[in-house]
This record gives sequence, structure tokens and C-alpha cells, in this order.
Amino acid sequence: MLSVRGLSKTFGPKRVLDGVDLDLATGESLVVIGGSGTGKSVLLRCILGLETPDAGEILWRDRPLAEGRAEFMDEFGMLFQNAALFDSLPVWRNVAFRLLRQMPKARARDIAVEKLARVGLGPEVADLYPAELSGGMRKRAGLARAIAADPRVIFFDEPTTGLDPIRAATINELIRGIVDETGATAITITHDMSSVRAIADRVALLDRGRLRWQGTVAQMDTAQDDYLRDFIAGRARPMARGPALDLAPDPTLGRE
Repeated sequence: MLSVRGLSKTFGPKRVLDGVDLDLATGESLVVIGGSGTGKSVLLRCILGLETPDAGEILWRDRPLAEGRAEFMDEFGMLFQNAALFDSLPVWRNVAFRLLRQMPKARARDIAVEKLARVGLGPEVADLYPAELSGGMRKRAGLARAIAADPRVIFFDEPTTGLDPIRAATINELIRGIVDETGATAITITHDMSSVRAIADRVALLDRGRLRWQGTVAQMDTAQDDYLRDFIAGRARPMARGPALDLAPDPTLGRE
């Protein structure tokens, strides 16, 4: 469904993506892992068209994504890291934001309530405002919005960030269930290894802007790559010795 070929992106002197090649099969759930600043979010932003890569191409169903951008935009859903709900709109209008452009208000609300139920939120939540929801409820409302239009591909940006382990497990279970039920293709970026194990069909590890390793969860657990093993175990790696610290601002700040 989606292919990335030789994707590169720099911000000033910093190369964030350095020739990334990646394929995503129809109906597959891919989880991209890696440390902060390794290019995960920039990869996602390039696919979504929020950043323009310096080199390489992105193919959507075997043709350049730029040629099929309108079709792609109609078929994708997105769960943002902090839900990104519109504070001034009630929850049901947040969920139905895209639908309200396509159908009568009453029908859009019905679908919104249905999708809220799918993520475990009752109809009484529909008329509340985001500020009245807990963090876990906002995340679930964001997930309901992501699936409101029955997308064929869904992006999940750090879906469990800021949640306690129980609520994080609930979100992981919801995501896996939705992917299985709908047959949607999914890309998730995360640092949370619990999410990886719950969501992934395949895992890709980014390191310094390059794809260092990819495989199934079972293959991940037996891989001999030292960096991958340390990442899975959460082990600190030795700091490289070198000249005095460079305290210049990071040009990728806010992108990863």
C-alpha cells in the first residue's frame, strides 16, 4: 500500500532522514521505534505531506503519492500524540469533523456516537467539551475521530504518551482490535515497548536517520543487534566522548 524509497531530509546542518527505504503491506500494522531525534516523527510528517523531503519518493499504491494526494487524504485517519481535539467544539463535533462536510448533521452525529461507543465512551460524552475529559478519555475521543470515516490507513503518533499503564493497555487493545476488525493499514511511532508488542505485525528501528533493523515481534526478541537489544531492555548506552558540548539549538526541536 505504501512504499518509501531513499527518503532523506535535513534541517540546517542536521540530517534527520538518510536514505530510508520502507514498505507497508495492505492490512499490515507497522510500528516504528527509535530514540528521540532518530527521525520517526519526520518520517511520518513526510508521508503526510507536512514536510517536503530533500530526496527520495513516497509511493501510494505503486504510484507517486504526490499524484494521488487527494485520494490518500480521503482514506487516512490520524491519532495525534496529545489527541489534538478542538477545545471550542463538543466531543461529537470533534469526532465528526470530517463527516460534517460530507453528510447531514444528524447522520454525522449518529456516526460520532457510534465511534465513541467503539472506543468505550458512552453517548453522554458526546456533548461534553475536551476540557471536561480525562487524559485517557481525550485519547479515546481522538481515536474515535481517527476512525470516524472508516479510513484505509491510520497513523498513530505516540498513542500512549502521558497515560498510566492501565489506560495505555486499553488504548493498545483498542488500536489492535480496530486494525483487526477493519483491515486498515496502520503505522505507529512509539517509544513504548508494550505498545510495540500489542500493536505490531512488524517493527522497524530507526537509528540516526537510517533504517537499522526490521522484522516481526518474534524476530525482534531474538535479534542480535546490540542497539535494538538495549532499546528493548531500556538499557543506557555509554555516552560518546568528544569535544565540549554543542549547546546550539537543535533544528529538529518540535519535530521529533
